[in-house]
Amino acid sequence: MDPQQVKIIEQLENYYRGSTSSLVFHNPFELLIATILSAQSTDVQVNKITKKLFARYPTPDKIAALTIEELAEEIRGCGLYRTKAKNILAAVRILLFEHQGKVPPNREMLMDLPGVGRKTANVVLANAFSIPALAVDTHVFRVAHRLGLASGKTPEAVEEELTRLIPQEKWAEAHHWLIWHGRKICRAKKPLCGNCPLSGECPDYSKGSLKNV
Repeated sequence: MDPQQVKIIEQLENYYRGSTSSLVFHNPFELLIATILSAQSTDVQVNKITKKLFARYPTPDKIAALTIEELAEEIRGCGLYRTKAKNILAAVRILLFEHQGKVPPNREMLMDLPGVGRKTANVVLANAFSIPALAVDTHVFRVAHRLGLASGKTPEAVEEELTRLIPQEKWAEAHHWLIWHGRKICRAKKPLCGNCPLSGECPDYSKGSLKNV
């Protein structure tokens, strides 16, 4: 294992220890819906939508009773809301008919739900069920590459690299370390390298490749 990579992981843990999801949820079902909604939307916006949505329709059966048009209107503030409404309705009906209305703590079963890919499934497993999983979203993908923690071309490849590097019991936490670093410092455009506590270890910073991002 590369000592430099180990050092970077340790520093990320020191700076972001205790970080959690910024999505507001109270049970696995709420997290599942919120994570589906979060694609191409900010967590802040999703939290505004789900606060109202779950107050009116707190359970799968309540949401399943809506039409696509009705649900689309409820989630209108997020990106791709019509497609998400269609997927959410299909997913909650599967939960009702195949899983007694419960979110299954199983990656394959989660990924059988419309609108749920590996990233969403991993978010639910790690945050709702405390099952070791490391979700790779755009922040994690970007930060892992810039810090030299991964070189894979796909989220799945990056997930495989990170899970080899990071102890299993820290996978869920590491997801949050990388996300918060990406949101606060290592932004996609105009990263705040001058404020970054990891700039001394960052391969991209040392090469000067972030100056014109």
